[in-house]
Amino acid sequence: MTYYFNKTITSPYEAAIEKVKAALKSEGFGVLSEIDVKETLRQKLGIEFRPYCILGACNPPLAHKALLAEDKIGTMLPCNVIVQDLGGGQVEVAAINPKIAMQRVDNKALSSIADDVANRLDKVVNSL
Repeated sequence: MTYYFNKTITSPYEAAIEKVKAALKSEGFGVLSEIDVKETLRQKLGIEFRPYCILGACNPPLAHKALLAEDKIGTMLPCNVIVQDLGGGQVEVAAINPKIAMQRVDNKALSSIADDVANRLDKVVNSL
């Protein structure tokens, strides 16, 4: 099992970001943060990089359950979803697999929550 779910789609980059946001919304996630990695690397390091965006996604009811089960789990929230331009009209979308991330936390109550989040993120990626 890998630490992420991914899919490559044919789409303009900006349109792919909007598709991902819509798919996240359909599974109960909101986007708390959006990081333009290309622009950040250009500004901070003077480096040119491909279009690459990190979306910080959160499903509030599931985040609340996780925080009640493990108060330090906020260090692992929100769930990151990336959108990167591969060139030639191809865009990769990848989301963290929370089952893998949460394996290191010794708390059985998180297992079913991680399963639910993982299933929803997998649906998001595969719906594109």
